[in-house]
Amino acid sequence: MKSCKFSTFFFTLCFSYAFACTFTVTNNCPYTIWPGTLAGAGTPALATTGFQLDSGQSVRIPSIPGWSGRIWARTGCNFDASGVGSCQTGDCGGRLECDGSGASPPASLFEITLGTGDEKDFYDVSIVDGYNLPLLAVPQGLYGQCNATGCASNINMGCPKELQVEGGEGNVVACRSACEAFGSDQYCCSGEFANPTTCRPSFYSSIFKRACPRAYSYAFDDATSTFTCKAYEYSIIFCPLNGTKKMNNAITAPKVDESRYGKTAGTLSSSSSSLVLPFSLIIFFTFSLYL
Repeated sequence: MKSCKFSTFFFTLCFSYAFACTFTVTNNCPYTIWPGTLAGAGTPALATTGFQLDSGQSVRIPSIPGWSGRIWARTGCNFDASGVGSCQTGDCGGRLECDGSGASPPASLFEITLGTGDEKDFYDVSIVDGYNLPLLAVPQGLYGQCNATGCASNINMGCPKELQVEGGEGNVVACRSACEAFGSDQYCCSGEFANPTTCRPSFYSSIFKRACPRAYSYAFDDATSTFTCKAYEYSIIFCPLNGTKKMNNAITAPKVDESRYGKTAGTLSSSSSSLVLPFSLIIFFTFSLYL
């Protein structure tokens, strides 16, 4: 019995160190999006930093223990054969591959720091820098259920006029933060407002918070917006409530650099049988965001 318990403990320990989680990015929007990824300071870039994702497609991207960074989606993009172009929202330096450039606000962000060993992951969905698309983040826990988070509401539909970003046809394609729109220290939580005592929720951040209770709405919104988990996979779904499409045309992430990620990472890339959450579960997780 002792030998069995030791073997189980040893396997769990080795598994947690040898395998990192995978990010499964799904486009449930009725149009093409261009996801981008940005690694935090001190962590390497993921296997891809930007790519096209057509409606109904998903892609799996491997990570490494301790990785920290952001994932978001760009909209209204046009790129030439060399990957140079621009996007209406979430642009990252005018290139298909973001290559170390972050999202130009406004953009809805998934942010995460993966734990190493038995340390937990810390993750959130942030609309502090504004909003462009609804998204849902659902972790698959190693040791039990973890909390989903996100912003499933279409904030663009109720965005105040002074925060609206309009597309070429006059439709609202994004909703700016009050910080970006007005630039004041009070809205940006800077200067004398650069602490949780003086920087309080504003009229505008409260609109975001009512629409998306679990998402970051301003800089010091930690108490209701940061979550922890030890997960082997995070499903990141853009436009989670847009119909019941069957995601059976998953695509593969670019080839993993084994010198950076190790030989096990390559086994985590996507295949045509990539598992995607059933629509009923998407509805369940989305409803839970408002509880």
